[in-house]
Amino acid sequence: MAAGEEQSREYMRRHRLPELLHHLGALLLFHRPERPREFLIQVLERVKAGRRAEGEYPDLMDEANVEAMFSLLDVLGQGHITPVQYREALKTLGLSTEDLEVGDENITLEAFKEGV
Repeated sequence: MAAGEEQSREYMRRHRLPELLHHLGALLLFHRPERPREFLIQVLERVKAGRRAEGEYPDLMDEANVEAMFSLLDVLGQGHITPVQYREALKTLGLSTEDLEVGDENITLEAFKEGV
């Protein structure tokens, strides 16, 4: 692999650009705004404000959506899902699982909400 290509990969990894682009694309498809560029600018401004602790990060899903997703995973209604289900749900949502430390314990709804 060429040095320039490796530097590009490292840059993208360090700044988590694939996750950011995936999240922005998901937001566009979820909200389907009439003016997508202006929508993206607003989202990025909210991300910037959130990083400065002046606001919240833009979310794709609200609490009801997260609860609905959890209930789809918890088909038996036991109040928990497996760590494997949890990791796959995060991947499906485009969230990074690289630094995720999940033991063998089942994941409750509250833990799922925090993670998502």
